[in-house]
Amino acid sequence: MIINKLSLINFKNHSEQSFDFSPQINCFVGNNGVGKTNILDALHYLSVGKSFLGNSDLTNIKSQKSDDGSQKSEDFFVIESEIQNGEKEDIIKILQPKEAKKVIKKNDKSYDRLADHIGYLPSVMISPYDSNLISDSGESRRKFLDAMISQTDSSYLFDLIQYQKTIQQRNALLKYFAKNRTFDKDSLEIYDDPISNFGTRIFEKRKEFVEKLNPIVQHFYEIISGGKEIVNVIYESHLLDGFDSAQPDRFFKELLSNSIDKDRALTYTSKGTHKDDLLFEMDGNSIKKIGSQGQQKSFLISLKLAQINRIKELTGKSPILLLDDIFDKLDDTRVSQLIELVNKESFGQIFITDTHKERTENVVRRINEESKVFEI
Repeated sequence: MIINKLSLINFKNHSEQSFDFSPQINCFVGNNGVGKTNILDALHYLSVGKSFLGNSDLTNIKSQKSDDGSQKSEDFFVIESEIQNGEKEDIIKILQPKEAKKVIKKNDKSYDRLADHIGYLPSVMISPYDSNLISDSGESRRKFLDAMISQTDSSYLFDLIQYQKTIQQRNALLKYFAKNRTFDKDSLEIYDDPISNFGTRIFEKRKEFVEKLNPIVQHFYEIISGGKEIVNVIYESHLLDGFDSAQPDRFFKELLSNSIDKDRALTYTSKGTHKDDLLFEMDGNSIKKIGSQGQQKSFLISLKLAQINRIKELTGKSPILLLDDIFDKLDDTRVSQLIELVNKESFGQIFITDTHKERTENVVRRINEESKVFEI
């Protein structure tokens, strides 16, 4: 999958921009605040239909000061691209009106659901925000894991959406019971079947994905860091403790049943795959506690490269790689090594942002790949 062209209208700080890309390396250079990361975010939108920064769609419509000094936003934003899909070209268009739902079209035909688009154009982002995966709560790591698997498995995404809806309904009922000082166990148990069915499939796919991801992370860590540390990605779940693979649904239902009293007190569902986490370890200890800044950066990049590897292995597609402020993470030599490694592994089209044009050009020149540099 190659993005040949990209055009933006009223997206974030870009009134109107268009690009013709290289099939290999594309660099966006310019001062801080000119909108380089916003272009990567537009490419991320093409992949998964939303911002990697977590912004709501409406806040990404360009705004400007009116004559009275107040902020006034435009009526819509548009992201449109021409994508080389094998021997044919597809047009992907994302339209977000201020007063209506977001529309994603492929060759002028709207998707019924966003989930139907996920996986068409897989992508991996490496950015300064990746450090949150180590420092933040388990929610950010679950989202990362879900995003990885969803790009390779549409049925997983369906199960995930249904599971989350059912958990929300169960939690709403628990809050209703608490507010009205009542309780009906039978009503609560209506949710046991769908939660256990969807949750068990989610658990099994997460477990398998992480098991196969882990040695690839170690492989890339050794290449990037040159270190001898052993790094591990460990899947943590309530279902791992005594899980019966012969009767998985029954085990999940017992988990829900045994935590009813706790759930009543907390007014939310305390056990299940929505509480899963990933543990990042180095030599058997938490990388958050013992890893230096350089080791943590090398680990996170290894994790993302392993993600690319797994997506390519499972889908046959080479994800686009979005490198935001990569020089902020690594020195020039390491950046060169990283990009050379990515090209050697045939990982796909690369997009880079940097504040120094000469530095970027020097790195790209040493790699001797077809590239384009865009001054923003």
